[in-house]
Amino acid sequence: MKVPLSWLREYARFDATTEQLMHALSISSAEVNGVERLGVPGDISLFKVGVVLEAEKHPNADRLQLTKVDVGEAKPYQIVCGAWNFGVGAKVAVALPGATLPNGLTLERRKLRGEVSEGMILAEDEVDLGSDHDGIMVLDDALTPGTPLADVLPLVEEVLDIEATGNRPDLLSVYGIAREVAALFDGELVPLDATEPAHTGDEPVDVRVEDEDGCPRYVGRLFRDVSVGESPIWLKARLRFAGVRAISNVVDVTNYVMLALGSPLHVFDFETLHGGRIVVRRAKKGEELRTLDGAVRKLDRSDLLIADGERAIALAGVMGGEETEVSETTSSVLLEAANFEPISLLRTSERLALRTEGSNRWEKGVDPHLAGPAATMATRLIVELAGARWTGHADVQATLPEPSVIQLRPERTSAVLGLEVPAGDQSAILAKLGFEQSNAGFRVPTWRARDVTREIDLVEEVARFKMEEIPFTLPQRDAMFGRLTRWQRLRRLVEDVLTGCGFSEAYTSTFVAEGDLRLPEPLSLEAAALRTSLIGSLVDAARHNVSVGTAEVALFEIARTYHTGRELPDERWHVAGIVDGGFADAKWAVEQLYTALKVHPAYERTSEPHLHPGKSASTAEGWVGELHPSLLEGQWGAFELDLDALVAAAPEAVEFEEVSSYPEVRQDLAFVVDDAVPAAELLAALREAAGPELRSAAVFDEYRGEQTGAGKRSLAFRVAFGSPERTLTDDEATELRGRIVQALADRFGAVLRA
Repeated sequence: MKVPLSWLREYARFDATTEQLMHALSISSAEVNGVERLGVPGDISLFKVGVVLEAEKHPNADRLQLTKVDVGEAKPYQIVCGAWNFGVGAKVAVALPGATLPNGLTLERRKLRGEVSEGMILAEDEVDLGSDHDGIMVLDDALTPGTPLADVLPLVEEVLDIEATGNRPDLLSVYGIAREVAALFDGELVPLDATEPAHTGDEPVDVRVEDEDGCPRYVGRLFRDVSVGESPIWLKARLRFAGVRAISNVVDVTNYVMLALGSPLHVFDFETLHGGRIVVRRAKKGEELRTLDGAVRKLDRSDLLIADGERAIALAGVMGGEETEVSETTSSVLLEAANFEPISLLRTSERLALRTEGSNRWEKGVDPHLAGPAATMATRLIVELAGARWTGHADVQATLPEPSVIQLRPERTSAVLGLEVPAGDQSAILAKLGFEQSNAGFRVPTWRARDVTREIDLVEEVARFKMEEIPFTLPQRDAMFGRLTRWQRLRRLVEDVLTGCGFSEAYTSTFVAEGDLRLPEPLSLEAAALRTSLIGSLVDAARHNVSVGTAEVALFEIARTYHTGRELPDERWHVAGIVDGGFADAKWAVEQLYTALKVHPAYERTSEPHLHPGKSASTAEGWVGELHPSLLEGQWGAFELDLDALVAAAPEAVEFEEVSSYPEVRQDLAFVVDDAVPAAELLAALREAAGPELRSAAVFDEYRGEQTGAGKRSLAFRVAFGSPERTLTDDEATELRGRIVQALADRFGAVLRA
């Protein structure tokens, strides 16, 4: 989630720098991927409010205006402008010469069609506050010329990129993060404004909930005389900084409230509702719905729907329907602020492969008590920004869950943490997080009801705030027993070898989006199946590292892969790696692994869908090659080996031979063979034919061309003959070579070339 810091500081008053904030959140609450500075990159003092003194057509260009603008200085600035949506007296945003725009352009005093232009009158896209370029921004008429534009508009914004864990849906909102930050820095959490705007009517709102398990609460509010149009600049800018596209004032309000509080909302064009009714029910057999993305969805009876008197109009919590979409002609709006059961909604989202910001929050569990505050905030904004009248209200709810009460033993907390934490300190920490203490224990706040259910969860809450105080000590052991198994020893050897090769160990998710072993209840769209290979996850990890500027990436992972079995999946341990450098770097690492395990690999040409054609090889235990450039820009080497098979191939005990003091006889032998004959088979036959006098043998060259003929290739082997007892004679070496030549000729039709 992208969190603009100015928005965060509206809800939490605390004393900390951005770096301190990022560190504290990363340690105690959620992963902070980074901070991005958006908006104007240079000196913001060169951006000011101006008033247009003169505006007339450019003498040499029909589509340009020649203006003079007062920015509070002794002399007005002459500025050539291409927009015509303003005139004399308009208050405008001005960038003076020397100012740098977000696109990197630095303004200069220069001539445009023969007239001097001193700066620029700004449209919203020119300062990264929106996408509109049809006209310049016309500001509040009450502003004084010369006022710093940064006092009026958010020219600069720092945005935190926060990734909350799946069990913390409360952190999928700015207010939820503000609650954490206020607790971390002993700051003040600003209470939500509970003020309701004037209720100017008493129209009935017909809401019927037929499935209370799927929808325990539904708040519907009716608005009349709605003027749908563009949102004000502050709202468009805030959504833009948060990574959401502005659409219209009414729709933008729903997105704003969802980001602010974490409770997704939806709006319907009330005049399109048949019977003026809302019905929350399950889908009927054969029912269909055209969603806002234009796709016709075939519904299942398990899908929870929002319907009117006759038909489905929205997939509850996932996406609205096209027929009831709010448009520029809409004048009456029905606001939905509800609460939906997460599991069935997740099933619908997964089955339809339809994931939205709203469904992401619902499937993790939204606080059912948020619907009321969300409806209140949205009501105020719709009345204020769309000039609407609030004329009707309905709040249909079943019995909402009561907050649980959990007992906490202070001594238990200290024992688990390995740190003495006074009971008063524990209570103070929990109080800051919203846990109310009574004689019965601690009352869990509604926004933490799903992840805090046991005593150990309360211990964890205290631990989050004491993390940096916990000493780095090993657990105390009273006895020492046991030893590593052979498999464990060899796994550690593999880790040590790859670390020595310059690789860093990575830990990636077992779950992937697509695969043969799909989960009956997928965790999310991105975690719907068990992976059968590790390399895809490592490619994603490498891509992320490159995107944040990490150089010389080299990652490896040891983890289980899952394959189709009879009853349960067949689990195999694999080791995989990816390295910035191409095939040679990956093959070198693989060779070090085989050498350390005392296993002789036999490389063969292969083809893998994710590898570069012609730059890949297989062994009995896996493959190594160069990653296909379509997957990751640049030259990347990759490998994946079956670790279980490697361990099985490694010898139980290594027998060492005494190094011979007699010199070896070295020769190079080149054979012409059919192109389809594997080099590994030739090498194995060569070793068998030579016998114990062959000290070493390896392929060192491969050639195809006119001299070998069509369908043939030449393979060159470097061999060494020797004896631990004496120096071999030339005749003995010749005999050994003859045995090799004869064996390869008999088995493969190989012809000695040199």
